[in-house]
Amino acid sequence: MKNNILDIKGILVGQAEDQKGKTGVTVVIVPDGAVCGVDVRGAAPGTRETDLLDPVNSMEKVNAVVLSGGSAFGLEASSGVMEYLEKKGWGFEVGCTVVPIVPQAVLFDLACGDYRCRPDKKMAYTACENANNEILKEGSFGAGCGANVGKLCGTECWTKSGIGSYAETLENGITVAALIAVNAFGDVLENGKIIAGTMNVERTAFIDTEKTMLKMSSAPAFHGQNTTIGIIATNATLTKAQSKKVAGMAHDGLARAIHPVHTQLDGDTLFCLSTGEIQSEKPIVDLVGTLAARVTEQAVIRAVKKANESSLF
Repeated sequence: MKNNILDIKGILVGQAEDQKGKTGVTVVIVPDGAVCGVDVRGAAPGTRETDLLDPVNSMEKVNAVVLSGGSAFGLEASSGVMEYLEKKGWGFEVGCTVVPIVPQAVLFDLACGDYRCRPDKKMAYTACENANNEILKEGSFGAGCGANVGKLCGTECWTKSGIGSYAETLENGITVAALIAVNAFGDVLENGKIIAGTMNVERTAFIDTEKTMLKMSSAPAFHGQNTTIGIIATNATLTKAQSKKVAGMAHDGLARAIHPVHTQLDGDTLFCLSTGEIQSEKPIVDLVGTLAARVTEQAVIRAVKKANESSLF
C-alpha cells in the first residue's frame, strides 16, 4: 500500500510543472472511466464541465479530472488532456472518434512566480505522458507548485504549500483516498495547532488568520486569489448523486484542517471519483463520506509538510 490515491486500482496520476514560473498541472486519469460528482463550496471557483456532473444530467462517467494553477488561464490544460486521451481512444464513443470527458478546477498562483507562465495544453499533455500508478510526488509539484497558504497580510507573510495525498482502507476492502492542492486563504492546522499560514512580518511566528480577521473592521483583500482543490477517489460503487454527497462530506476535512475555509476569497472545489471495483448491498455513502473527510484532512496536512520539506520553492 502506498497510502495515497494510487492505492485505488485503475487510476493513473501524472504531473508537470514549471518550477521557475511556479505553476503546474496534475491529472488523474481513469482509462476505464469513473463515476464522478463534484461539490463547490468556495465563492470564487474556476472550473470546467462541472454542470455535466450534476446527477440530473446524462453523462455517467469521466475519463480524467484535472487540477491546475494559472487561475482561469489554466483551464486551457484540459485541452491537452483531451488530445492525449483521444489518441489513446479513451472517451465517450461518438462513432467518428471518442470525446474524452475531462472536468477541471484551477487555483490562483499568478502572484507567486512569473504570471506569464500558465499551465497550457503542452504542459498538460506532458503531465499525461508522466501518468503512472507507482510514483506520486507531493509538495511543490503539479497543481501545488505555486501554492501558498495564509494570505491575510500579503506575499511577505504567507507560507508555502503544495499538493498532498492520503488514503485509508477498511477491513471490508473499501479504499478512500484524497489528492488535494492547498492554496488556501486561511491557515492549516494539525491537531489544533497552526503548522502553516499567515506569519508576522519578522516571520518568527504565526499570527492566527481567523482571530486576526475577526478583529478587522472590513473584509480582507486577495479576493479570488486562493482556492483549495482536490479529488476524492474510492473503489466503492457509487452513483453520481452519491459521489456528489461524498464530495460534500469531504469538505468537512478541509474545514478541520483550514481556518477559515470556504470564504468569499476561495474557490474550494472537490471532485469524487468512484471506480466501482467493490459493490455492497448495504448503504455505504455515510461510511465512504466519513472516511473521505478523514483522508482529506490528512492530505491537506501532507501538502504543506511536504512542500516545506522541499528546497524547490
